[in-house]
Amino acid sequence: MPAPEFASLRSSRETARSAGGVTELLDLMWERTRHAAAAAAASPSQLRLMYLVESEEGVRMRVVCERLAATPPSVSRLCDRLQALGFLERLPCPASGREVTLRLTAAGRTHLRHIREQRETVLRQAMDAMSDAERHALAEGLAALHAQLVAADGGGGVTAA
Repeated sequence: MPAPEFASLRSSRETARSAGGVTELLDLMWERTRHAAAAAAASPSQLRLMYLVESEEGVRMRVVCERLAATPPSVSRLCDRLQALGFLERLPCPASGREVTLRLTAAGRTHLRHIREQRETVLRQAMDAMSDAERHALAEGLAALHAQLVAADGGGGVTAA
């Protein structure tokens, strides 16, 4: 690990590559933890849909397709599986009888809470081994990265999970 005084000298490309590597490692860890803990777990694509629905209660199916950059049949299949698991419900849109809105069920919210608790445990264990200065620097860096990602996305679907 580079000394703190040299950390600022890293290029954006090197830092992005490093962040990408951490993201990939975390993805693998989440997947392993998810499979070990829950037989009825949602897939990563289904989880993305659940996070979106959670952040925008009653979101229209059309909007979900746009936000996920997915076709209506693909999103419909994701919803079918989540509905079969008891995590999602489809409701008629109050403003338009031709559209469908999505809402998480209590079981869906519980599932997301459980996943977040597992992730937090893994992260807390890793961060407990870090110094206070390293944790502080990480927190500041992640807050700045989050702000830039939300700004770049125009707020259209990037949320904290």
